[in-house]
Amino acid sequence: MNKTKGFLMEFKQFISKGSVIDLAVGVIIGSSFTTIVNSLVNDIIMPITGWLFGGIDFTSLRYVVKPAAPNMAEASINYGNFIQNVVNFVLVAFVIFCMVKAINHFRKKEEDNKAKAKPSAEVELLTEIRDALIKKEK
Repeated sequence: MNKTKGFLMEFKQFISKGSVIDLAVGVIIGSSFTTIVNSLVNDIIMPITGWLFGGIDFTSLRYVVKPAAPNMAEASINYGNFIQNVVNFVLVAFVIFCMVKAINHFRKKEEDNKAKAKPSAEVELLTEIRDALIKKEK
């Protein structure tokens, strides 16, 4: 009973931490972002790419393994959908890379600004007191 209670308390602490909530928000935003990227690929990039390759609609590209029969549906390998999903993946990965790069740039800039920041009046006063005490000891 005590182990179960400890496990539940540990779980409660884990779930109430900000990082879990941040992760949940990230997953929700990520799924919404995927919809936007899919629309970008399906509605803008792939039609232009298809036009550049002679009017090809990539989603219709397939290899028919067995043609349709009266009692049987067609069996085909839809490699056009695969191409489209690869493009989606590359775009999502590229955008995430750019976002992480920008965030790291701003974090580094913030850290540099903190390092260059002038010490507060209290820190300066404490530094002077320390220096005076060092001189007095010598």
